[in-house]
Amino acid sequence: MEDWKRSRALFAAVATAPLTWLTLFFIIPMGVIWLYSFGTNAGLTEIEISGTLANYKKALEPLYLGIFAKSLVVAGITTAICLVVGFPVALAIVFASDKWKPWLLLGIMLPFWTNLLIRTYALMAVLRTEGYANQAIGWLHDRFGGLLTLVGLPAPGAYEPLHLLYNNFAVVLGLVYVHLPFMVLPLYAALDRLDRSLIEASLDLGAGHLRTLLLIVAPLAAPGIISGIIITFVPALGAYLTPDLLGGTDSQMIANVIERQFKRANNWPFGAALSFLLMYATFIAIAIQALKAKQAEKRR
Repeated sequence: MEDWKRSRALFAAVATAPLTWLTLFFIIPMGVIWLYSFGTNAGLTEIEISGTLANYKKALEPLYLGIFAKSLVVAGITTAICLVVGFPVALAIVFASDKWKPWLLLGIMLPFWTNLLIRTYALMAVLRTEGYANQAIGWLHDRFGGLLTLVGLPAPGAYEPLHLLYNNFAVVLGLVYVHLPFMVLPLYAALDRLDRSLIEASLDLGAGHLRTLLLIVAPLAAPGIISGIIITFVPALGAYLTPDLLGGTDSQMIANVIERQFKRANNWPFGAALSFLLMYATFIAIAIQALKAKQAEKRR
């Protein structure tokens, strides 16, 4: 019993510093913002906490619900693309030789070493009207467009640059570009722990590669898939910088609306209400996913 008490005291001593930091710089500021969501502007710099629900009622108006819904759709599409692209990449890293595996993992983690703003501006340089993407497509048009005349088809006209920037396409592409490593790393961690003998047995018993992938590999990697979906979906839903720089007037997400309420409209109570509605939706989604995972474990 004495040893347990000493261990408990040691644990408390070690945990005091991080808990204090978490309380002072996360819990208390979040609590203040939460109180602001029940307040009203009493002046240019003052907020009166009156307990009103008017901010939440305003946040549930069709205009803002539409933006919420669009943000959910964009985040969902981003997550789906990251899963489809990231799964083969993670699988390739798992089955790579010991010589190449560290370098492939380094390539996946390398974007984390570069500032997000710089990466976004680099993508803008690729997608703009005179950017590298349009230059490459124009070069292909000029070089191979004439081949159409050889098969009796009319020759193509002058190349018109594609509008790849400041639209929903650019936002989704940018979000996939930013969040793909968040999907690949959990998938790699789950796939790397698989018993490869099960895969070999499935192939030896006549199942093809695709069937083995769908019926053996994917179910066994389900924890990594779920983790990757959550880790990708949540930050994509609250993304601000990518839609702000790559999106047009019709491509803004809920985080951009929240930013405008805090900085431009100076309506902190309404911005706080929108922020916490986004947080509530995120927590509910995570709770539902955790509940489904627990139910799946019980069935097993």
